[in-house]
Amino acid sequence: MPSQQHSPQPLTHLLYLHGFRSSPQSAKAGAMAQLMARQQPQVHWWCPQLPPSPRAAMALVRQGIAHWPRESMAVVGSSLGGFYATWIAEQTGCKAVLLNPAVEPARDLANYIGEQTNWHEPQQRFFFQPEFVDELRALQCQGLRQPGNYLAIIAKGDEVLDWREMQARYGGAQIRLLEGGDHALSDFEAQLPAVLAFLGLA
Repeated sequence: MPSQQHSPQPLTHLLYLHGFRSSPQSAKAGAMAQLMARQQPQVHWWCPQLPPSPRAAMALVRQGIAHWPRESMAVVGSSLGGFYATWIAEQTGCKAVLLNPAVEPARDLANYIGEQTNWHEPQQRFFFQPEFVDELRALQCQGLRQPGNYLAIIAKGDEVLDWREMQARYGGAQIRLLEGGDHALSDFEAQLPAVLAFLGLA
């Protein structure tokens, strides 16, 4: 009998992971949620509010996707969410779309220890603890086992992260390198066709 394992399964579950100080109310998460509801209502969509602790955030996600089918799920992650998405993809073998992904968050966020505010709800405050840096370090993946499972959308104009670091980190992956742009990927709507195509939803 012919083997079925090499024919990709249609996507059934999609996880979106927001970035540091962000939330499911972010412009990219909102655009993606609306698109999925409008065009792909059969796909289970989940965009959780992640706790500040990286360990707690990944525990929440792992619990939420525990019963998701690995062969037909995918994850999209922005900035720190892209770092988390890489860890999830390495754990599950699923596809991942990374939007200006953080490469060395343990190094970069060490400067943010202390009280922080949520971008979309400034009245929401949280404390970024020193131990969170070690939790980030523990989630660092050494290389990509299946680079073809990744699409990285990287803006050269990112004012927060170095595009060269992102490009080097995801060598071997499918990369869309944007001239200009910004960390928030303000032109995200223009990138959605490529995201959908990569996920097999175009």
